[in-house]
Amino acid sequence: MRLFITNAHVVPVGSESFDGHLLVDEGGHLEALGTDLAAPDDAEVIDAEGAWLTPGLVEAHGHVGIWEEFHGWAGDDINETSETIGARFRALDGIHPTDEGFRDALSGGVTTIVAKPGSANPIGGQTVALKSWGRIVDEMVVKQPASLKMALGENPKKFHGADQNRLPKTRMGVAAVIRDAFNGARNYKEFRDSMRAEGRPFTTDLTNETLVQVLDGQVPVSQHCHRVDDIATAIRLAEEFGYRLVINHGTEAHLIADVLAEKDLPVVIGPLLTSRSKLELENRSIANPGLLARAGVRVALTTDAPVVPINLLVVQAILAVKEGLDRDTALRAITLTPAEIMGLDERVGSLAVGKDADMVLWSGDPLEVTSRPMSVFIQGRRVYRYDSDTHRGVTLDPYSALGQTVSRPHLDCE
Repeated sequence: MRLFITNAHVVPVGSESFDGHLLVDEGGHLEALGTDLAAPDDAEVIDAEGAWLTPGLVEAHGHVGIWEEFHGWAGDDINETSETIGARFRALDGIHPTDEGFRDALSGGVTTIVAKPGSANPIGGQTVALKSWGRIVDEMVVKQPASLKMALGENPKKFHGADQNRLPKTRMGVAAVIRDAFNGARNYKEFRDSMRAEGRPFTTDLTNETLVQVLDGQVPVSQHCHRVDDIATAIRLAEEFGYRLVINHGTEAHLIADVLAEKDLPVVIGPLLTSRSKLELENRSIANPGLLARAGVRVALTTDAPVVPINLLVVQAILAVKEGLDRDTALRAITLTPAEIMGLDERVGSLAVGKDADMVLWSGDPLEVTSRPMSVFIQGRRVYRYDSDTHRGVTLDPYSALGQTVSRPHLDCE
């Protein structure tokens, strides 16, 4: 059945806002939106009563499903630390769809999450873009791989040098491990292509195949780096090997904002609502997104969930506006910009004909702290609603179609 939402204040993000209506087709895509639409006879109609309708929020960097809050590091599926080069590892294979973080995401209006391996390894593994609702991860995938996770700085030093007394122990060592890996991948590609051209048998190496995808520009690098020296190293390595670079965290990115703007290097910045728990976070500030944006850097915000609960993604945007980030840029920083940075914008990040009908009905302006998601839709299906009578959120149980339920009080099989 098609879905028709009427009397909404529609904020498409990629185009001008308007008061009007929106139609979703039977396949869960946006069929039409505008001021003069009429509800088809075969459509379910929802009267928004003037509520704000936005695209679902996009979290460009997090660990929901692979690093569950209840287990922390003890139940760790986020870092495969037995090797330093984990390009063949896939976050996809570690995602647990019943992780509480997915329900938290829906309660905060987040409908798309780029789930990533951790930062223990210089090259940690392949990231995956997911919907925030589903029974098995394969049904939730938006893009696989979305990027290759790599890390510079203290984390790979600690997990390998300090904890296991092996390379890398220093920043020099971390960069060398990455450089060796890509140099080896170049050689592998040349040998592979020559063998294929000659029709000779060849043994595929999944680690090198992934690195070759990065070298060929098919997969970008999501680079964990906080300090300005690590950001400079990330740029140096990317230019040496010619791959696409996305700065993740970027705590000190504002110190070289002009360089990043000139090179058109985006920054997925955050988490912003944390203490300065390590030396690399000495210059953490909620004002930094505004500094970067005013310098011309494309900025997306991240909670790094579960470091900061993912439902607080919009709260980070609200506080960043308070500290100088332009309001429209802030809304884009949690919708269209992260979708563009991660190559997901053909499907999500804004409301436009043909895109996935991932939407949020808010009680008011989403950048007002008192506003909340009242209904959340993924591909036109309402998967979350806020019950004003009981003052609690209700999430549609993805397993209800199989006649099964999950014993959690805020799940519903309606």
